[in-house]
Amino acid sequence: MICPLYEDLPLELVWASNFLPNEPALSDRCQRAYYQNHGEPLLVQYAKQEAEKKERVVVENSDWLIVVPYWATWPYQTLLLPRRHVLRINELTEVERESLAAIMKQLLTKYDNLFEVSFPYSMGWHGAPTGPHLKEDNSHWQLHAHYYPPLLRSATVKKFMVGYEMLAQEQRDLTPEQVTDLHTLALYNNQHVLCILQYT
Repeated sequence: MICPLYEDLPLELVWASNFLPNEPALSDRCQRAYYQNHGEPLLVQYAKQEAEKKERVVVENSDWLIVVPYWATWPYQTLLLPRRHVLRINELTEVERESLAAIMKQLLTKYDNLFEVSFPYSMGWHGAPTGPHLKEDNSHWQLHAHYYPPLLRSATVKKFMVGYEMLAQEQRDLTPEQVTDLHTLALYNNQHVLCILQYT
């Protein structure tokens, strides 16, 4: 359901800020530290490991990999990663853009068919910061996208972050491996919100 204030707007929203918010700032620090210690971007190495093990892979193609990351908090949370090192979405080739559309369709189909409903989710991209950071060396960054769906065990049971999870520690309802086993589904259509965060 769309808020009446936004009912005439498309579902794709872009939020921009002139600072690096908490989540991407933490991601920046972790990716930078890993790169300084290992000489390779953290998420590039992570994608290679997940592609080899295939324990948490939901869908993949020649350019992209979608996994339920081992640190997932939401039961059906997924992480979308390019197979090559890419800093920002505008650096994708035409072939990568086409294969991105294809793999996103595959994932959304799996989501929709999981409980046979139009599966709700929030999705957003994290890329290397821009604005004053544009000319910095951002080799440690890897473009990636997060999907956060709230459904838990059925179309009517949702996960809400409250109390202990918000103030102390997030709790897992299903392991990433259990969720990956459930992601075996067919075509369906979906409404969604795409959130692109730009840091200028």
